[in-house]
Amino acid sequence: MPPAVATGAWRVLVVESDVQYAESLIHGLRRHGHEVDVVECGGMALQVYADADLVLIDLELPDLDGLEVCRAIRTVSDIPIIALTARGTELDRVLGLQAGADDYMVKPYGFRELMARMQAVMRRARPAPRPAEVISHGPLRIDAGSREVSLYGRPVVVTRKEFDLLHLLASHPGSVIPRNRLMQQVWGDSWSRRTVDTHVSSLRNKLGASDWIITIRGVGFRLGNG
Repeated sequence: MPPAVATGAWRVLVVESDVQYAESLIHGLRRHGHEVDVVECGGMALQVYADADLVLIDLELPDLDGLEVCRAIRTVSDIPIIALTARGTELDRVLGLQAGADDYMVKPYGFRELMARMQAVMRRARPAPRPAEVISHGPLRIDAGSREVSLYGRPVVVTRKEFDLLHLLASHPGSVIPRNRLMQQVWGDSWSRRTVDTHVSSLRNKLGASDWIITIRGVGFRLGNG
């Protein structure tokens, strides 16, 4: 008998470093009609999670602690997250939920229970508004579709990472993006403090004023008004 298809089909991001375990999970999810992407590390998860409807994340990852990945995602997104982990104490569960997970399951668990919990989480999830395709901030215009930046109608040539950095800041006007969150979000698992400062300096030069990106000492950065 074919499996019952889940109510609604979602794009699920599986963050799991155990290849054998990931393959079993992916197979089960696809049999229930879901589209599945898989990554093995937290840095990569931070780069691709926005394309998913739901994140299933192991907390034991080779590069970043899964709790930090949950916090980083929750800082900028309401996407549903379910932690799947061998960490099973009450404190572990509390920390996982406090880090931003919507639900927490301890390995080993039953696949039917996972499906039920996924459906429950998705029922509770509020549809998140899609990011604006074009962000206008005074004379600054950032087009996410074409990945182009213009200032006073004139194009500003930026690199891929410079665009990602500027777009992240512009997506949260008035908010300070912590340095660590920004590094994880834009560079994933390959960054250094100097890398961030170099890109910020380059963007300020290209935009013609240091006030376009404001440094909040000891915290991070926010978009300014030039």
